[in-house]
Amino acid sequence: MLIAVRVAGESMLPALRPGDCLLVRRGAPIRPGDLVVARRPHGLIVKRAFRLMPEGWWLESDNQSAPGRQDSWDFGAVPEGEIVGRVILRYWPRPAFRFPPPAWHAG
Repeated sequence: MLIAVRVAGESMLPALRPGDCLLVRRGAPIRPGDLVVARRPHGLIVKRAFRLMPEGWWLESDNQSAPGRQDSWDFGAVPEGEIVGRVILRYWPRPAFRFPPPAWHAG
């Protein structure tokens, strides 16, 4: 099952920006380095899975200096049952496809 979420805040810069829309696969296997969505008392968060510990997943922000950043450094490991799923796609804004200029292009 897929769900859609929207990124809020700057804690995942530069990988994700505020307003990015993501598709998340519920219950997908998680590996270190994956982007995941987790349930927290204040709502859903998007973080990077760092390592699986006996207590659950250690989740970290990519941008540790973001205002209001909260991750496992603040609340500890997140139990596996609170991991909603793995991010599989950023669908908005649409990725920009850039083609290299032709070899004959000057300037």
